[in-house]
Amino acid sequence: MKKVILGIAILFAMGSCQKSVDAKDFKTAYVDTNKLLEESTEAKDIKAKYESIADEKGSRLKVEVEKLEAEKNAFQVNAQKNGQAWAQQKYSELQQREQQLQYTQQALAQQIQGQHGVEMDSVVVKYKKIFKDYGKEKCYDYVFGTGEAATVLYAKDQYDITKELIKLVNDKYTSEAKKEEKPAAKK
Repeated sequence: MKKVILGIAILFAMGSCQKSVDAKDFKTAYVDTNKLLEESTEAKDIKAKYESIADEKGSRLKVEVEKLEAEKNAFQVNAQKNGQAWAQQKYSELQQREQQLQYTQQALAQQIQGQHGVEMDSVVVKYKKIFKDYGKEKCYDYVFGTGEAATVLYAKDQYDITKELIKLVNDKYTSEAKKEEKPAAKK
């Protein structure tokens, strides 16, 4: 009985393999996602925005760090003049301020990185929809992604649609920006 069931299972498996679609019937392409995000106008704008924010907030912290360094230098000069008790008290205060500045720098970096990540995640979600629509429009069976999370180990260059998609996402981003500017101009 077991041999009969095993034989039927093998025949069924062989029959189902024969019904599979020939790989030559598929239309495939791939997108270099790293290159897309490097050359996408929207991603570049987001990167520039957060670099600007980091520079601005970083320059404020830099002023505080420079003040602290000046106080440290003054401390070394005045430590012998004002005695050991004063030196210990002042040294403790300087250490606390230095530690607080380090915490502030780390928190600022994490905040900026988190906000940047949220915006980039929304861009990725938007691009996935664009890929899906593009794939349907061009009748692709599969569109693969290469990059950080590479899902393609090899592909002929003729299947690379990255440039087309860069142009598409940049055009969509530009047209969205123009739509947003028109209502603002009417005010």
